[in-house]
This record gives sequence, C-alpha cells and structure tokens, in this order.
Amino acid sequence: MFCNGQPADAAALGAALVNYGHFTSLQVRGLAVQGLDLHLQRLALATQALFGSVLDEGQVQRWMAQALQQAGVADASLRVTVFSRAFDFRAPLATVAADVLVAVSAPVRLSAARAVCSVRYQRDLPAIKHVGTFGLFQQRREAMAAGFDDALFLTAEGLVSEGSTWNIALHDGQQLVWPQAPSLRGTAETLLRQHWEQPQVVRAVDSVELDAMQAAFACNASGIWALAAIDGRALAGSEALAGQGRAVMAGVPWQPLRA
Repeated sequence: MFCNGQPADAAALGAALVNYGHFTSLQVRGLAVQGLDLHLQRLALATQALFGSVLDEGQVQRWMAQALQQAGVADASLRVTVFSRAFDFRAPLATVAADVLVAVSAPVRLSAARAVCSVRYQRDLPAIKHVGTFGLFQQRREAMAAGFDDALFLTAEGLVSEGSTWNIALHDGQQLVWPQAPSLRGTAETLLRQHWEQPQVVRAVDSVELDAMQAAFACNASGIWALAAIDGRALAGSEALAGQGRAVMAGVPWQPLRA
C-alpha cells in the first residue's frame, strides 16, 4: 500500500480506516485501464462532495503508476482510496486536503454465474462509492446464508437499484434494460452503455417486472457474469446475454497509466 506515493505507515493507515472517505476499484492490464478517465472523474467528484477540496487527477494517476512500478507488476487490481488525515468529525464543514491510498493486489476477472435474491436495502449516499460498506457486505452475507450467491437491492418503493457491489442489466425480450433508481452508476455500466449497439433503455424497473425478464447480467470493473436466477426464478438467456456484454467490453479501449 502506498499513501501519496510513499509506502503507507501506521499513521496514514489509521486515518484511512476512519469511516469517512471514498474509493474506486479497477483492473490494470499491461499498465492500462478501461475507463481510466471515468475512475478519475469519480474520485474527483466525490472528493469535492466529501471534503470540499480539488483532487489533482494527474497526480493520482502518477501515484497509481508508481505503485505498480514499485510492486513490479503490469497486471493487477488497484483500489484507490481517498481520505483526509486533516478531517475532523467535530468540524466536518472545513475544507481539507485529500490523501490518496493506493493498494495493489492480484488481478481478478469475475465470470461465474450467480443466483441472487432481492432485498429492500439502500446504501447511504448511493451515488458515491464511499467506504461505508458494512451494510452491503452484511446483505451479501445474509443472502449467502439463505442459499443464494449475492443480494440484489430494491428501494423502499420496490424499484430495482443495484447489487451489493455491482450493477445489473436486464433483458425484456426486446431490449437491454438498465434499472433507474438511486444507486452507484459503475464504470463498467457506463462503458457498456456507451458501446452497446443493440437496443437499450434506462428506466425504472419495479420488482414485479422481474418475473417477466428473460435474462440478466451483473457487471463491475472486475468483470461481467450471468445472473442465472433471481429469487429462485431461472433466467435461461443470461449466459448468452453476459457473453454479449463481455464481447462489447473486449472492444473498449485500454487507457495507459502515465507515471
């Protein structure tokens, strides 16, 4: 782990563990990232929202590249966490400088199909990828204890929003449907929507409509995987739909990280 380009010490890690901050997770292949600009934009917007300060996107990119160089790898998973050692919960309106923690780990690519259950749950500040992940991990744990692989979130009104750490795309037999509800719009979803050449729409999806859907896949920066079943109802077309999604992502350019 590296904080502001230097090996992270105990003081920096202690500040980063405070439950106030945000992050992005991404895959690196050959020192390049799909949707790098989207990840940096996410970090900049959230830094302004949480700390009132401006994030130097160019510096963050250099720290990411340096972390990979120091780790001696070109392929990896990166988690870039933005926090502030100057943040004081007693004076949360103060504008404070941001600190950046870059963690390097082994690359991953998710693809195995999953069966999920729907639950009524919504994250705090759903539009921000913040570090308050306790609730969503607990929902995933409860879903797995009930015999499912993960949880699909519904709003209090019963609208489909997002998965625990992923976005969902549904197919109604005519077009791809991206549920519209308070949620984190992921980088993978954004790239797929930009490059998907077949009919698609973004609209509110009530949970009662799930029974009529023919296929679904989940996506995040770590991959695309079929949703084999939702609430016990099998979706026979999901694997083929996920394959279409992976084919689309295969054509998305990789943006180089520049030190």
